[in-house]
Amino acid sequence: MKHTNRTVLAKGIKHLAGSLPLAIAGPVIISSSFQNQDKPLFIPILILGIIAMFSAIYLIFRGIMIVMKAIFD
Repeated sequence: MKHTNRTVLAKGIKHLAGSLPLAIAGPVIISSSFQNQDKPLFIPILILGIIAMFSAIYLIFRGIMIVMKAIFD
């Protein structure tokens, strides 16, 4: 009977925990930038929010893949 690799599982949970702040901050930054469209920093703040959202999505998928590898491999 196989057992779960706890070190790999901890790594996957760390990825998922790291994605949580980015998943919250990304939409907040984007909505803040759309409320200030007349300011000169509109585009850089919008890009920062988009990068935060895509990095959160990447970390979520990466974390899920690592957790699945720890459980089923």
